[in-house]
Amino acid sequence: MQSTVKVNRGAILRAVEQPHIKTEHPEFQPGDTVRVETKVVEGNRTRNQAFEGVVIAINGTGSRRSFTVRKISFGEGVERVFPFSSPLIARVTVLERGKVRRAKLYYLRELRGKAARIKSDRSRVMKDAARANQAKAAANAAETATEAQSDFTPVETLGE
Repeated sequence: MQSTVKVNRGAILRAVEQPHIKTEHPEFQPGDTVRVETKVVEGNRTRNQAFEGVVIAINGTGSRRSFTVRKISFGEGVERVFPFSSPLIARVTVLERGKVRRAKLYYLRELRGKAARIKSDRSRVMKDAARANQAKAAANAAETATEAQSDFTPVETLGE
């Protein structure tokens, strides 16, 4: 009689993928306008190339997670899929927060001009601004604390 051992493949995959997952990208959702800077190698030098557009989809999980960005270039729609964990992505910058009611915005492919506009999500914009102000205040507090420590000079004891 053969005994079978149950193996949790999901746990094994997560353990193997965990070191490869990049977490330094900002949080964004479908509908947001982003600028993705990718590293491009030309001959013996490397430069950054920007691709700016609307995030129309986020797919996958773990190290296979990716996002699709769509832009209109010279009247032609261009879509590009970027893996989150790609070493070729130099930087992702969120330019605008969009308010949409779908996770996949493939319907934008058929829309042109004003019909393809996405409303701005003011609540997320305000939360981002508040978060930035908090980070700025924390950085200023840390800077003042280090200055206060550097201003302290020990006084030599008298009579010794």
